Amino acid sequence: MNETAPKIRLHVEAPLAEGAEIALDRGQSNYLVTVMRLAAGAEVAVFNGRDGEWRAALTDAHRKAATLTARERTRAQETLPDLHLLFAPIKKARTDFVVEKACELGCARVRPVLTRYTRSERLNLDRLRAHMIEAAEQCGGVSVPGLDPPQQLVAAMADWPRERMLIFCDEARTAPPMAEALTGVARGTPAALLIGPEGGFAPEEAERLRAHPAALPVSLGPRILRADTAAVAALALAQAALGDWAR
Repeated sequence: MNETAPKIRLHVEAPLAEGAEIALDRGQSNYLVTVMRLAAGAEVAVFNGRDGEWRAALTDAHRKAATLTARERTRAQETLPDLHLLFAPIKKARTDFVVEKACELGCARVRPVLTRYTRSERLNLDRLRAHMIEAAEQCGGVSVPGLDPPQQLVAAMADWPRERMLIFCDEARTAPPMAEALTGVARGTPAALLIGPEGGFAPEEAERLRAHPAALPVSLGPRILRADTAAVAALALAQAALGDWAR
Protein backbone atom coordinates (compact mmCIF):
# COMPACT_ATOMS: atom_id res chain seq x y z
CA MET A 1 0.00 0.00 0.00
CA ASN A 2 1.21 3.52 -0.77
CA GLU A 3 2.32 5.02 2.53
CA THR A 4 2.09 8.60 1.29
CA ALA A 5 -0.80 10.34 3.00
CA PRO A 6 -3.73 10.94 0.62
CA LYS A 7 -4.01 14.57 -0.44
CA ILE A 8 -7.83 14.53 -0.46
CA ARG A 9 -9.59 14.54 2.91
CA LEU A 10 -13.31 14.10 3.49
CA HIS A 11 -15.50 14.40 6.54
CA VAL A 12 -18.10 11.61 6.71
CA GLU A 13 -20.86 10.80 9.18
CA ALA A 14 -20.49 7.01 9.09
CA PRO A 15 -18.66 5.06 11.80
CA LEU A 16 -15.08 4.24 10.81
CA ALA A 17 -13.37 0.90 11.37
CA GLU A 18 -11.26 -1.48 9.32
CA GLY A 19 -13.33 -2.75 6.41
CA ALA A 20 -16.21 -0.34 6.98
CA GLU A 21 -18.04 0.72 3.82
CA ILE A 22 -18.77 4.42 3.55
CA ALA A 23 -21.56 5.57 1.26
CA LEU A 24 -20.85 9.11 0.08
CA ASP A 25 -23.50 11.68 -0.63
CA ARG A 26 -24.04 13.00 -4.13
CA GLY A 27 -21.88 16.08 -3.66
CA GLN A 28 -18.90 14.14 -2.31
CA SER A 29 -19.31 11.48 -4.99
CA ASN A 30 -19.35 14.05 -7.77
CA TYR A 31 -16.32 15.81 -6.26
CA LEU A 32 -14.19 12.65 -6.19
CA VAL A 33 -15.26 11.09 -9.47
CA THR A 34 -16.08 14.06 -11.72
CA VAL A 35 -14.03 16.96 -10.33
CA MET A 36 -10.95 15.10 -9.08
CA ARG A 37 -11.31 12.28 -11.65
CA LEU A 38 -10.53 9.49 -9.21
CA ALA A 39 -10.96 5.89 -10.31
CA ALA A 40 -11.64 2.76 -8.30
CA GLY A 41 -8.70 1.97 -6.04
CA ALA A 42 -7.74 5.61 -5.44
CA GLU A 43 -7.15 6.50 -1.81
CA VAL A 44 -8.54 9.36 0.25
CA ALA A 45 -8.36 10.23 3.94
CA VAL A 46 -11.63 10.27 5.88
CA PHE A 47 -12.61 11.35 9.40
CA ASN A 48 -15.87 11.72 11.29
CA GLY A 49 -14.84 13.56 14.45
CA ARG A 50 -15.10 10.40 16.57
CA ASP A 51 -12.87 7.64 15.22
CA GLY A 52 -9.71 9.42 14.09
CA GLU A 53 -8.48 9.62 10.51
CA TRP A 54 -8.56 6.63 8.17
CA ARG A 55 -7.05 5.75 4.83
CA ALA A 56 -9.88 4.63 2.57
CA ALA A 57 -10.06 3.27 -0.97
CA LEU A 58 -12.62 4.23 -3.58
CA THR A 59 -14.41 0.93 -4.25
CA ASP A 60 -17.36 2.15 -6.31
CA ALA A 61 -16.51 5.14 -8.49
CA HIS A 62 -20.03 6.27 -9.29
CA ARG A 63 -20.40 10.02 -9.70
CA LYS A 64 -23.81 10.07 -7.97
CA ALA A 65 -23.29 7.46 -5.25
CA ALA A 66 -19.64 6.51 -4.72
CA THR A 67 -18.47 4.15 -1.99
CA LEU A 68 -15.28 4.06 0.05
CA THR A 69 -13.86 1.22 2.14
CA ALA A 70 -11.82 2.08 5.24
CA ARG A 71 -8.42 0.31 5.23
CA GLU A 72 -6.38 1.49 8.20
CA ARG A 73 -6.40 4.20 10.83
CA THR A 74 -3.61 6.70 10.27
CA ARG A 75 -4.31 9.08 13.19
CA ALA A 76 -6.00 8.68 16.54
CA GLN A 77 -8.92 10.89 17.46
CA GLU A 78 -7.74 14.12 19.06
CA THR A 79 -9.25 15.69 22.16
CA LEU A 80 -9.82 19.39 21.66
CA PRO A 81 -9.10 21.83 24.48
CA ASP A 82 -12.25 22.55 26.51
CA LEU A 83 -12.60 26.00 24.99
CA HIS A 84 -15.89 27.53 23.79
CA LEU A 85 -16.43 30.63 21.70
CA LEU A 86 -19.48 32.82 22.35
CA PHE A 87 -19.90 35.57 19.80
CA ALA A 88 -22.62 37.92 18.62
CA PRO A 89 -23.45 37.15 14.97
CA ILE A 90 -22.32 39.76 12.47
CA LYS A 91 -22.62 40.07 8.70
CA LYS A 92 -22.90 36.77 6.82
CA ALA A 93 -19.41 36.53 5.30
CA ARG A 94 -17.72 37.63 8.51
CA THR A 95 -19.74 35.17 10.61
CA ASP A 96 -18.60 32.46 8.18
CA PHE A 97 -15.04 33.64 8.77
CA VAL A 98 -15.41 33.41 12.56
CA VAL A 99 -16.68 29.82 12.56
CA GLU A 100 -14.03 28.71 10.03
CA LYS A 101 -11.23 30.16 12.15
CA ALA A 102 -12.72 28.73 15.34
CA CYS A 103 -12.40 25.29 13.75
CA GLU A 104 -8.86 25.91 12.50
CA LEU A 105 -7.74 27.20 15.90
CA GLY A 106 -9.04 24.18 17.80
CA CYS A 107 -12.16 25.52 19.50
CA ALA A 108 -14.40 22.78 20.95
CA ARG A 109 -17.77 24.53 20.67
CA VAL A 110 -19.17 27.62 18.93
CA ARG A 111 -22.11 29.33 20.62
CA PRO A 112 -23.79 32.34 18.95
CA VAL A 113 -25.35 34.74 21.47
CA LEU A 114 -27.82 37.54 20.87
CA THR A 115 -27.12 40.85 22.55
CA ARG A 116 -28.91 44.16 22.59
CA TYR A 117 -26.81 45.51 19.71
CA THR A 118 -26.63 42.31 17.66
CA ARG A 119 -27.46 43.23 14.08
CA SER A 120 -27.80 39.77 12.58
CA GLU A 121 -30.01 37.29 14.41
CA ARG A 122 -30.84 34.84 11.61
CA LEU A 123 -28.24 32.14 11.13
CA ASN A 124 -28.14 29.20 8.75
CA LEU A 125 -26.61 26.61 11.06
CA ASP A 126 -26.31 24.01 8.29
CA ARG A 127 -24.25 26.44 6.22
CA LEU A 128 -22.05 27.35 9.18
CA ARG A 129 -21.42 23.69 9.98
CA ALA A 130 -20.53 23.07 6.32
CA HIS A 131 -17.94 25.87 6.56
CA MET A 132 -16.43 24.29 9.67
CA ILE A 133 -16.29 20.86 8.02
CA GLU A 134 -14.54 22.33 4.99
CA ALA A 135 -12.05 24.09 7.28
CA ALA A 136 -11.31 20.82 9.09
CA GLU A 137 -10.84 19.00 5.77
CA GLN A 138 -8.40 21.62 4.51
CA CYS A 139 -6.38 22.25 7.68
CA GLY A 140 -5.82 18.61 8.61
CA GLY A 141 -8.06 18.48 11.67
CA VAL A 142 -9.94 15.36 12.71
CA SER A 143 -12.51 17.20 14.85
CA VAL A 144 -15.29 19.64 14.04
CA PRO A 145 -16.47 22.00 16.80
CA GLY A 146 -19.98 21.66 18.15
CA LEU A 147 -22.36 24.37 16.99
CA ASP A 148 -25.24 25.58 19.16
CA PRO A 149 -28.37 27.44 18.06
CA PRO A 150 -28.37 31.16 18.88
CA GLN A 151 -29.22 32.00 22.49
CA GLN A 152 -29.99 35.24 24.23
CA LEU A 153 -26.97 36.44 26.22
CA VAL A 154 -29.14 36.91 29.31
CA ALA A 155 -30.24 33.27 29.15
CA ALA A 156 -26.68 32.04 28.66
CA MET A 157 -25.51 33.98 31.71
CA ALA A 158 -28.40 32.76 33.85
CA ASP A 159 -27.46 29.10 33.24
CA TRP A 160 -23.69 29.58 33.25
CA PRO A 161 -21.76 26.80 35.06
CA ARG A 162 -19.45 28.28 37.68
CA GLU A 163 -16.68 25.81 36.88
CA ARG A 164 -16.28 27.25 33.35
CA MET A 165 -14.29 30.46 33.29
CA LEU A 166 -15.90 33.14 31.13
CA ILE A 167 -13.22 35.27 29.48
CA PHE A 168 -15.09 38.48 28.76
CA CYS A 169 -13.35 40.53 26.07
CA ASP A 170 -14.20 44.01 27.35
CA GLU A 171 -14.00 46.71 24.69
CA ALA A 172 -13.80 49.37 27.43
CA ARG A 173 -10.09 48.44 27.63
CA THR A 174 -9.96 49.03 31.39
CA ALA A 175 -9.34 45.34 32.13
CA PRO A 176 -5.84 43.80 32.18
CA PRO A 177 -4.38 42.48 28.91
CA MET A 178 -5.59 38.97 28.20
CA ALA A 179 -2.15 37.35 28.27
CA GLU A 180 -1.50 38.94 31.67
CA ALA A 181 -4.92 38.05 33.05
CA LEU A 182 -4.44 34.36 32.17
CA THR A 183 -1.05 34.11 33.89
CA GLY A 184 -1.32 31.46 36.57
CA VAL A 185 -4.54 29.92 35.23
CA ALA A 186 -4.00 26.18 34.88
CA ARG A 187 -3.70 24.81 31.35
CA GLY A 188 -6.79 22.77 30.55
CA THR A 189 -9.14 24.89 32.69
CA PRO A 190 -12.63 24.80 31.10
CA ALA A 191 -13.12 28.22 29.57
CA ALA A 192 -15.19 30.24 27.15
CA LEU A 193 -14.46 33.42 25.24
CA LEU A 194 -17.15 36.06 24.85
CA ILE A 195 -16.90 38.46 21.91
CA GLY A 196 -19.45 41.24 21.57
CA PRO A 197 -21.13 42.72 18.49
CA GLU A 198 -19.79 45.55 16.33
CA GLY A 199 -21.58 48.11 18.48
CA GLY A 200 -20.19 46.64 21.69
CA PHE A 201 -22.13 45.49 24.70
CA ALA A 202 -24.94 47.62 26.07
CA PRO A 203 -23.98 49.30 29.39
CA GLU A 204 -26.27 47.03 31.40
CA GLU A 205 -24.86 43.94 29.67
CA ALA A 206 -21.28 44.94 30.40
CA GLU A 207 -22.15 45.70 34.02
CA ARG A 208 -23.84 42.32 34.44
CA LEU A 209 -20.87 40.54 32.88
CA ARG A 210 -18.30 42.29 35.06
CA ALA A 211 -20.28 41.25 38.14
CA HIS A 212 -20.71 37.61 37.07
CA PRO A 213 -18.85 35.22 39.40
CA ALA A 214 -17.36 33.20 36.53
CA ALA A 215 -16.32 36.19 34.42
CA LEU A 216 -12.75 37.31 33.83
CA PRO A 217 -12.75 40.71 32.06
CA VAL A 218 -9.77 41.10 29.73
CA SER A 219 -8.48 43.58 27.18
CA LEU A 220 -7.32 42.70 23.67
CA GLY A 221 -4.91 45.59 23.44
CA PRO A 222 -4.84 49.33 22.81
CA ARG A 223 -6.78 49.25 19.54
CA ILE A 224 -10.49 48.60 18.98
CA LEU A 225 -10.81 45.42 16.93
CA ARG A 226 -13.57 44.37 14.59
CA ALA A 227 -15.60 41.49 16.02
CA ASP A 228 -14.16 38.87 13.67
CA THR A 229 -10.59 40.05 14.31
CA ALA A 230 -11.22 40.02 18.07
CA ALA A 231 -12.47 36.42 17.92
CA VAL A 232 -9.33 35.21 16.16
CA ALA A 233 -7.00 37.18 18.44
CA ALA A 234 -8.72 35.95 21.59
CA LEU A 235 -8.75 32.33 20.44
CA ALA A 236 -5.04 32.46 19.68
CA LEU A 237 -4.22 33.94 23.09
CA ALA A 238 -6.45 31.43 24.90
CA GLN A 239 -4.95 28.47 23.06
CA ALA A 240 -1.43 29.66 23.86
CA ALA A 241 -2.24 30.09 27.56
CA LEU A 242 -4.79 27.35 28.29
CA GLY A 243 -5.00 25.06 25.27
CA ASP A 244 -2.82 22.65 23.33
CA TRP A 245 -0.43 25.05 21.60
CA ALA A 246 2.30 24.20 24.11
CA ARG A 247 2.57 20.63 22.85
